[in-house]
Amino acid sequence: MSRRGRVEVAQNFERNLEDIEAWLTEHEAASAFATLLDELFERVVPNLERFPELGADFLARRAGSVVGSARIARLQARLGAGTSLRELIVGDYLVLYAVRDVQRWLLAIRHHRQLSYDLRVHWVR
Repeated sequence: MSRRGRVEVAQNFERNLEDIEAWLTEHEAASAFATLLDELFERVVPNLERFPELGADFLARRAGSVVGSARIARLQARLGAGTSLRELIVGDYLVLYAVRDVQRWLLAIRHHRQLSYDLRVHWVR
């Protein structure tokens, strides 16, 4: 069993939660947000404190292109040695988190039906 670690929440994760709350409210499912928070902070966080490798290794996926391979290599370099990037399915949500030694960071969360890309930044005028 791994040493018990500490879980921190990144600002991006907080912004994602705000987006999820707005999205659920827009889709008349606001009560689901309270359920999500309960799930995250009563079950997911304590489990990640004890079992940091609970989620799948995000970087173990095979890249489907040369560009994808290059991006994964750059991401691994940025993370540094000893840091893993993992993903965990929590009900209808996908949670991305990082682990280094006893430290865990919740990085991002998305509902499976949310739009996950902001394509406006790619539009050229």
